[in-house]
Amino acid sequence: MTDWAAMDATVTVDGLRERARLTLLSAGYAVSFVPSLALAILTLLCIPLGLVGVGFVLALAVVPATAALTSAHRQASGRVLGETIPARYAPAHGLALIRPASWLRDQARWRDFAFLCFSATGGFVMSLVPVALVTAPATWLILALTAGEWVWLLLLLLSGPMLLAWWFVTVPLVTARARAERAILGHDRVAELEERVGRVEESRAETLDHNAAEVRRIERDLHDGAQARIASVGMSVGLAEKLLQTDPDAAAALLREARETTLDALDDLRSVVRGIHPPVLADRGLAGAIEALALALPMPVAVAVDAPRLPAPVESAAYFAVAECLANTAKHAAAARAWVTGTYGDGRLVLVVGDDGRGGADATGSGLAGVARRLDAFDGSLVVDSPAGGPTTVRMEVPCRPE
Repeated sequence: MTDWAAMDATVTVDGLRERARLTLLSAGYAVSFVPSLALAILTLLCIPLGLVGVGFVLALAVVPATAALTSAHRQASGRVLGETIPARYAPAHGLALIRPASWLRDQARWRDFAFLCFSATGGFVMSLVPVALVTAPATWLILALTAGEWVWLLLLLLSGPMLLAWWFVTVPLVTARARAERAILGHDRVAELEERVGRVEESRAETLDHNAAEVRRIERDLHDGAQARIASVGMSVGLAEKLLQTDPDAAAALLREARETTLDALDDLRSVVRGIHPPVLADRGLAGAIEALALALPMPVAVAVDAPRLPAPVESAAYFAVAECLANTAKHAAAARAWVTGTYGDGRLVLVVGDDGRGGADATGSGLAGVARRLDAFDGSLVVDSPAGGPTTVRMEVPCRPE
């Protein structure tokens, strides 16, 4: 019995703290009515005044101030909802005096104006209710001290329902306002699609550059390795053919040398092919290839990858991405152990590479940036969590379908 009572008390205290926090936030929402109304009026004035040039100058102050206010609300509402509400402004170019013209075409700026209107009307009412419900009893108490006995009793009876209503409506009202702000400020399908198309175009250009560099590398490796050795074999066989009648021993030595050179040329060709698509990947799939990769590292690596056979380009990109992450671990992390986990579900391959090293991995470094570019070609993503002192985890996701 005592345990349940203690649990109920804990829940009540937590609920009281949460509602007090949300009430303070709601009070901040309500106070933002003043700048929202002022900025909404000034924004409307910018349009007609723009005909005489004054509106452009006014917009240079009003639009950034609106962006700062909406940024604060994005952060506050994002914390309430447990997510990030992004700002999707179009990039501003050119001189400052001509930027208002580009702002007029930016849908995100018009969403900011819609937020100002909401904050100065319905949003203000929604935010005022929790504050009024919790402060009204205190106000009545002050009035009751100067009133008669019956007024005191009446106000005391009314305070209970007010506080009860505050307890039940605060959370849904504050959450509803946060969701409304997310709907106004955070969702812009057109801008989202434009941003995604821009990323795809950039990724495609980087992929083409990467492929061109890979072709040049393969040509260089073939020219400097296998091609040179095969040319040497041809010369040795031709010379042995001439010496076959006059000096059989020298011809036999040249043929032995040609055979050894041929074996070296085959090794060079295998090395080139391995850089394009590792044979172990074709034979054993992604899980087996990563296990083979882990065996060659100078530290214990636990591998738990459960994924079906995926298209060869996806498997190759995932394999080389994991290889780059493990190579970084071996070179820089000073780790005692590492691990690789992988799952497939809902049309996405998720790989996580981690270690217990010293941390501090930089997602913008050449190695991890190259991994990100490799995954971008498949609309994939890379997230690095590497605080100082470790541990480090690199999470990679690639949308794909099994073969």
